[in-house]
Amino acid sequence: MALAKDNAYRKNIGLQLYTLRNEIAKDTAGTLKAVAEAGYKQGEMYGFPKADGMVKAAKDVGLALNSSHFEWDSVVNPKDAGMSDFMKTLEAAKKVGLKHLVIPYLADKDRKTADDYKRVAENCNKAAVKAKEAGIQLAYHNHAFEFEKKEGGVTGFDVFIKEFSPDMKFEVDAFWIKVGGQDPGAFIKKLKGRVTQVHLKDLKEGLTLPHFASVPKDAFQELGDGIIPTEPILEAAAEAGVEHCHVEQDQSPDPLASIRQSMKYLKGL
Repeated sequence: MALAKDNAYRKNIGLQLYTLRNEIAKDTAGTLKAVAEAGYKQGEMYGFPKADGMVKAAKDVGLALNSSHFEWDSVVNPKDAGMSDFMKTLEAAKKVGLKHLVIPYLADKDRKTADDYKRVAENCNKAAVKAKEAGIQLAYHNHAFEFEKKEGGVTGFDVFIKEFSPDMKFEVDAFWIKVGGQDPGAFIKKLKGRVTQVHLKDLKEGLTLPHFASVPKDAFQELGDGIIPTEPILEAAAEAGVEHCHVEQDQSPDPLASIRQSMKYLKGL
């Protein structure tokens, strides 16, 4: 059983709602009702602050909202020194009651060199101070490209681990850590005290690792159906002080069936 009945993550297991982005676009209320009925306790939103429909639907069905991915250029490429767009996002997050905001991605132009990563880290650190003052934790969500070596053999992750201030944290995505050629549980342990949230995913066998480009749609699998064992990740998360764990499946021919299947696996049904 991946989540024992007394496991803290099971009691508050989340779903990154991006998994159901197409369904949410068609029927937000009905989709979030299905998320709650599947046994998920919280939803991690995406596209914040343009998420009013998700906010209302989540509250209507009793899904907690603790975290959201947001429009990352407000931090990565701010239009002014005061990061006015990010400040507006912080105000909106406070009104919703969010405790976490997560940078979900870096465009290719922002990650070509180690210096690009250093510039991003500098902006993240500035934004993390502003977030902390608002009572919100800022974090960065990884993919696999951060493990690709740049000049001098340094990786983007090397830069972030070195340059991020104590106020700036990580949201570790187990799938992409594995795709990048690393062990997710060991990686979380290495970042003890610096990881606030974890994404639980599974990876189909057969992908040559490490892999830094896009992956086939069927590489994303329901929990328990791939090569990433969930137990060690949950154990590492507890040891590292991770606050929330969210299931996510970027691609699926039937996302609602997928999230139900992953929940059954987590509960050992």
